[in-house]
Amino acid sequence: MKFGIIGSGSWATALAKILTDNNNNIFWWIRNDETIRHLTQRRHNPHYLPGAYFDNRLLTMSSSLEYVVEACDILVMAVPSAYVHSVLSGLNTDAFMGKKIVSAIKGILPGSNQMLNEYLAEHFSLPINDYFAVVGPCHAEEVAAEKLSYLTFSGVDEATAGIIASHFNTEYLNTVVNHDIMGVQYAAVLKNIYALGAGIAHGLDYGDNFLSVYIANSAAEMQCFLKKARLDGNREKINYSASAYLGDLLVTCYSLYSRNRTFGNMIGKGYSVKAAQLELNMVAEGYNASKCIHVKSLELGTPLPIAEAIYTILWQQIPAVEAFNKIEKLLV
Repeated sequence: MKFGIIGSGSWATALAKILTDNNNNIFWWIRNDETIRHLTQRRHNPHYLPGAYFDNRLLTMSSSLEYVVEACDILVMAVPSAYVHSVLSGLNTDAFMGKKIVSAIKGILPGSNQMLNEYLAEHFSLPINDYFAVVGPCHAEEVAAEKLSYLTFSGVDEATAGIIASHFNTEYLNTVVNHDIMGVQYAAVLKNIYALGAGIAHGLDYGDNFLSVYIANSAAEMQCFLKKARLDGNREKINYSASAYLGDLLVTCYSLYSRNRTFGNMIGKGYSVKAAQLELNMVAEGYNASKCIHVKSLELGTPLPIAEAIYTILWQQIPAVEAFNKIEKLLV
């Protein structure tokens, strides 16, 4: 199997480290030629996870997306959801024919309001059997430090998901396989929104007692939505307490590595959205996701009162104090 990584941010860099630590040769699409030169000369990404060093003999880096796509059997998409349209727009519609796509994107595509698999099916005729998702809980910083982490690989074709997952098994990373392809993706989206709320609560000076109740209620709200969003005909029981669901929610709400929690904390302290974005200098997926999920919840007829309150703070300029007064009354 020939792996390709599309993207060069912190999560893309972490995934490249995992694959190469397992002696996989990878093709790596990096938009910036200067970053490629730095990686070639200094063996680390100058912008993200600079402590993660690479064996350059295992890397084939290129700023040509067409070259990387054509060269690989399995392509790991690891660019922010907001950039997917622009990154892929230059490819031919048959570019992914015969390829396996692994989404490491933790957001809904703004504008089209689609999951990556839905976008790829519409624009590149990619069948769902060739599509997989990789989700946490797994912070890039802890991967770089080789702290034991877990990744879930999900796909309708569980056998192939297992084969792909085997290439990511290392001493510091364990893999899990499941078939809930839509559920794990929506869980990855929702946990970022709830983590923004956790950060806002912290910025508003709520304590750990409140936060534990907030997260417990967020988990229950997320589970109701995921049951509604599953693929038609898929009625097998899902363990929503597993790492891909509750585990990822917990770490994103609590960890100081969480950019969504950090972003929310700034909002709670009175930053504007624009000021928080400039201060963070990284993409907090939960911001755009909150608007997309607002629309999706209306389409599915599944109320999400906690996520909706976060949406009103970020997109309707409702004061955070006012929105959290409403959240307080929702929690049990």
